[in-house]
Amino acid sequence: MLVYFWGFLYSNYVRFWLKWILRLLTRKCELQRVFDGSKAGAQRTLSIEHSLASSKNKVLRNAVHVEEAEVEKCVRDVMKEKKIEQKDTGFKTNLHISLLQISGYKKLYLNVENLRKVPYDSDNEEHEEQLIELWNLLMPNENLKARITKQWCDIGFQGDDPKTDFRGMGLLGLVNLVYFSKHYTNEARQILSRSNHPKLGYSYAIVGINLTEMAYSLLRNGALKSHLYNMVSGSPQMDHFHQFYCYLVYEFDKFWFEEEPESIMHFNQYREKFHEKIKGLLLHCDVILTLQNTKKP
Repeated sequence: MLVYFWGFLYSNYVRFWLKWILRLLTRKCELQRVFDGSKAGAQRTLSIEHSLASSKNKVLRNAVHVEEAEVEKCVRDVMKEKKIEQKDTGFKTNLHISLLQISGYKKLYLNVENLRKVPYDSDNEEHEEQLIELWNLLMPNENLKARITKQWCDIGFQGDDPKTDFRGMGLLGLVNLVYFSKHYTNEARQILSRSNHPKLGYSYAIVGINLTEMAYSLLRNGALKSHLYNMVSGSPQMDHFHQFYCYLVYEFDKFWFEEEPESIMHFNQYREKFHEKIKGLLLHCDVILTLQNTKKP
């Protein structure tokens, strides 16, 4: 109750007067102070996002919802509202980058969500081509005997037709699996081989789709902001989401074998433990979680 009361007082009264006093002392608005006192990346953009969203000024509040195409105009409008000279190129550039990151994160989520909503369609030639590509990338020395076959279990699907396993994550699950197998082919084949361990084995494709859900949920609830704001000096793209997924697959396999679960029946327990570990890492303002960084000596 006290925490709620203090939060109400701070957001409605204390914050306004604190900003007013600091502006008198520094002759700079809160946005200028953030740019001066924080390094580029998540630390800066998260502070800018909070400052804009908490502002009583409508122009500033609306800035966090601006579309990418309107960022440049929005920067000019904010500078006008805060009486910052347009020739201040440092402020203009920094605000432009932060707004691109903020708007880009929202756009990335919409793109990921749209792909997730696309159901796998066995009558769609492109969908089928991607599925066959996944097989060829993971099993280059073995041909599929048929489209519907128990061979799919060899790469971790549940039955003889993988389309039923994509119901939760739609086409996003397949695209993630193909991306990892295409860009990190050696690692994908090694992890597939390890997933067939007689005691610690797991269903490679099913776990991969499960990790797609994890990456998607972290993006949806905003937990990936620090990672993406540090990784991209501008608008994050779908490729950056796929790269984070690759990190999850690689790290989960390591985690699974380090933990040595008694059986696959305990998967949900260890999956949640891994999830908590990742969420903890994402709380650090300087975090960047990519497979390239992980594999550096």
